Amino acid sequence: MSNASRLRFPLLGLGILSLLFGIWSGLIRLGWNLPWLRPALLLAHGPLMASGFLGAVIGLERAVALDSRWTYAGPILTVLGALFLIAGIAGPWGPGLIVLGSAGLVAALLFILRLQPALFTLTMSLGAVCWLVGNALWLSSFPVFRVVLWWMAFLVLTIAGERVELSRIRQFSGTSKLFFILIVVLYLIGLVIAIPNADIGTRVAGVGMIALAVWLLIHDIAWLNLKQTGLPRFMAVCLLSGYVWLGVGGILAMVSGEVIAGLGYDALLHAVFLGFVFAMIFGHAPVIFPAVLGLKMAYRSSFYIHLLLLHATLALRVAGDLSLWMPGRLWGGLLNALVLLLFLGNTISAMAAAKKQPLRPPKFR
Repeated sequence: MSNASRLRFPLLGLGILSLLFGIWSGLIRLGWNLPWLRPALLLAHGPLMASGFLGAVIGLERAVALDSRWTYAGPILTVLGALFLIAGIAGPWGPGLIVLGSAGLVAALLFILRLQPALFTLTMSLGAVCWLVGNALWLSSFPVFRVVLWWMAFLVLTIAGERVELSRIRQFSGTSKLFFILIVVLYLIGLVIAIPNADIGTRVAGVGMIALAVWLLIHDIAWLNLKQTGLPRFMAVCLLSGYVWLGVGGILAMVSGEVIAGLGYDALLHAVFLGFVFAMIFGHAPVIFPAVLGLKMAYRSSFYIHLLLLHATLALRVAGDLSLWMPGRLWGGLLNALVLLLFLGNTISAMAAAKKQPLRPPKFR
């Protein structure tokens, strides 16, 4: 194991720490009477979840795949920025470090794009650029509700690019590829429009999300994996159910337009960040965690428990948001948090149950 690769464990640990603080601050923002560690932490909920956890883990995954020292700079800077946010240190240090971390991920993906020019590497690179733009706007004092669409696009395009890569065996037609490109362009146009006109831009981006969800539902290899058993089928269920939530988020964005706070804002963000993104994480965790850590992980049918509970509790929360039913929103949010903790527990337990035989981290080709 190289000196750089030894950073995998502490970096992943710090990413999970960001997730835990993000969950805690989210519950307080939701209305649960929990101890406040510091007021500034409440404002860090979104950045901790989108960047401190998801951005750091994605950056770490790319660094492990490339296995070059310089690629670890991105996730290192990102988790350092998250630690500043957790500590409640005011000023540009936290956002500034996260900007540098996202720039590191852009550099890593551009390097990958040069090695393998393809639609999927271009899509993932565009996703990283969206994260960088959103972080730069945040550093420039744009409020979180004005930059969250860019953070969302980072995750949506990263996942879409990965699925295009893995579904290439279905041999997309030229027309299908053209539609995918046009959808991504429409989505990006919505993000750009949202800078001067958040209402129109959000609606356009929403149409892009709906179209992308439909495209992925039609073309993803997950339909073939549904016919298998064990882990392939579990991953397929995660993916296909996640696409439904992406479509729901797109519909909410298209209908509501600009939302800066409140129940509609909560429903839109969590439909995408929880329903779509974490369904993808649940599905890929049995592959990504062992690859990043170099350890084996045993698949368990009990993984379906945290997946089904994610969708059920999120449906309760979103229903509460849209119907102004506050108990449903409140309890749905608390149960969302418990599901994420259950996921972490199931994942750690499954890795502990497997033999501790090291695996070679995959090299990007």
